[in-house]
Amino acid sequence: MQDEKLNPSDETPKPEAGGAEPEFDYIDAEELDRLKAERDEFRDKFMRALADAENSRKRSERDRREAEQYGGSRLARDLLPVHDNLRRALEAISDEQRAQSAALIEGVELTLRELHNVFGKHGITLISPQPGDQFDPQIHQAMFEAPVPGTVAGTVLQCMADGFMLHDRLLRPAQVGVSSNVG
Repeated sequence: MQDEKLNPSDETPKPEAGGAEPEFDYIDAEELDRLKAERDEFRDKFMRALADAENSRKRSERDRREAEQYGGSRLARDLLPVHDNLRRALEAISDEQRAQSAALIEGVELTLRELHNVFGKHGITLISPQPGDQFDPQIHQAMFEAPVPGTVAGTVLQCMADGFMLHDRLLRPAQVGVSSNVG
């Protein structure tokens, strides 16, 4: 047999991998416009779904972070009276009682110190304004106002109860007395 060279026009298209022969139908401009519009609609839906998925991912990540940081805020609020009571107990001790019950008092002081350590570990910070500090309505709660001679209006006179922050959120404002002096 002699090698015959086939004329390219004599070749028939080979079947595709799926076994079906290619089909070349021509579409008119109207059908092409309809397909393009459908393609654009699907692209728009896809982009919206992609944006929704990204927004959901970001929202769930933010919710997870907030739950991690602020999830214990109810427990923290419930522990604040324990802090207050330990502090009041230490402030009420006289020198005579301190001498008689040194070990007990040391135990209460250590307990309060450990509570402060646990608070710090979980992002809880103490707000303890001192007399003369400027009143800040964002972190202080005015319990009374008094015109005390020698003080400037808007300064803290006395702190009745410490306040607390949980990271950047206020758990409880510090309860203070404020000067109302004008000069």
